[in-house]
Amino acid sequence: MAAGEFPITEVRVKLTGDSQSKVRAFCSVTLADRFVIRDVKIIDGGRGAFIAMPSRKLTDKCDRCHHKNHLRALYCNQCGARLDPDRAGRDAAGRVRLHADLAHPINSACRIELHRAVLQAYDEEIERSKQEGYVPPSFDDLDGGDDLYDEQYVVDLQRRQVERQRQRGAEPDQGFAVEGA
Repeated sequence: MAAGEFPITEVRVKLTGDSQSKVRAFCSVTLADRFVIRDVKIIDGGRGAFIAMPSRKLTDKCDRCHHKNHLRALYCNQCGARLDPDRAGRDAAGRVRLHADLAHPINSACRIELHRAVLQAYDEEIERSKQEGYVPPSFDDLDGGDDLYDEQYVVDLQRRQVERQRQRGAEPDQGFAVEGA
């Protein structure tokens, strides 16, 4: 894929308004008017604002009961067994890695482009917020894609699921009942 084939077509910024928090805003970034990355955070760092991609907490399993626990947990949330405090992986600087990005740029050029676009939208939103009658943007309309999907595609997926269940000898789920299947 050549550069520019998946351009950043929109950045929506919602300011947090919490001066006590280092998180200054949450963003959604739309790529090529087709793909949205949500929960990009703008964080106030020691050298200025930076973006943090959406992430999940890393977990591991208890040796005794195999229950998932966050890496900072000292005891298992299921059985109470003491967990090894050094079980988490560390990065090159020796810091414990507690989160993993769900989506992120693959190379520096993409990271720079994303960083610039998000921080530019953030600066513009700050300026808008200073104006009288400012109304924060809503992210709700990004969920309204019901008119964008192909109904026949969904029907075909449901039909294949019903067929797989029949082949396994199971009664098809009622949620997958398809007319004429």
